Amino acid sequence: MEKFVTLNASSMSSASFLPIGFSSPCLKSAVSAQRRRVHVTRASIAVDQQAQTKVAVIRVGTRGSPLALAQAYETRERLIASYPDLAEEGAIQIVIIKTTGDKILSQPLADIGGKGLFTKEIDEALINGDIDIAVHSMKDVPTYLPEKTILPCNLPREDVRDAFISLTAASLAELPLGSTIGTASLRRKSQILHRYPSLNVLENFRGNVQTRLKKLNEGVVQATLLALAGLKRLNMTENVSSILPIEDMLPAVAQGAIGIACRSDDEIMANYIASLNHEETRLAIACERAFLTTLDGSCRTPIAGYAHQGEDGDCIFKGLVASPDGTRVIETSRKGPYTYDDMIQMGEDAGKELLSKAGPGFFGN
Repeated sequence: MEKFVTLNASSMSSASFLPIGFSSPCLKSAVSAQRRRVHVTRASIAVDQQAQTKVAVIRVGTRGSPLALAQAYETRERLIASYPDLAEEGAIQIVIIKTTGDKILSQPLADIGGKGLFTKEIDEALINGDIDIAVHSMKDVPTYLPEKTILPCNLPREDVRDAFISLTAASLAELPLGSTIGTASLRRKSQILHRYPSLNVLENFRGNVQTRLKKLNEGVVQATLLALAGLKRLNMTENVSSILPIEDMLPAVAQGAIGIACRSDDEIMANYIASLNHEETRLAIACERAFLTTLDGSCRTPIAGYAHQGEDGDCIFKGLVASPDGTRVIETSRKGPYTYDDMIQMGEDAGKELLSKAGPGFFGN
């Protein structure tokens, strides 16, 4: 039986939760000549593991990383804003669940099971009734959902772009030849090497945000890329050297989006979380996941996809697949009505086009 740690959410203010003691966010567009250090203060969370005096109305399942907890607390605050009664002490509890992806950091994700490594144990806890809702980073959610669960809610999406972080350079272009960039993402690796083949990429650069920045400080790598969305949610944007344009680094499918799941037979929880849904985000994520599903992509295939609403109200979608070494990048785009059926169709059509262009063997594991 998986062991859970329960946090009495209502007894902790948002300020006391935020694990990173950083100053106000500011984006750095330039880097001083002298070596600087990024801020990597470790999380410190007081956890009361004594039996709760009151049964929670909603038990929120989440991973235990600072970013996952930030997302769980954002969910809590939105629930309280919509349902003030949930502000009562003990009404919402945060339940930390350690997943396989959190336990095994020494191997690439693809080698230990790929998609689902950050959601499997949380989904099991949901199905078994140990929690009532599950909060996920949508880019970690497999394209299929486990039986007996639904995911009717996406919170408003954060900035989807990737952030470049370095102690000595302001951008990828400024890194000296042969510099090493750390990332666990084949998507990032392939797009970096496609534009800057003289750079090196250290694979399996895994761990939470704090762990990766610590390795950067220690000189393991000269730079790294992280999702800007996570840095914003952790109030850590002062570490950012520059932000990569979408044109230079297409995001991962569903990057920056939070999803909330519940059991398919739990109408009460479904109603709670459906009221938090941001429909524009939900449709964009559905389009991107339809693209990914059509490609049947694995953690061994660099895939990127991004859908958003243009100024005229239509959906604009762009997707790509690449070889891991970046020597081959195949792109496509679509534009059409911002409606569920049309956007699903766009994602599927884009995926079929890239499958055809890539040819046999391109997606081989």
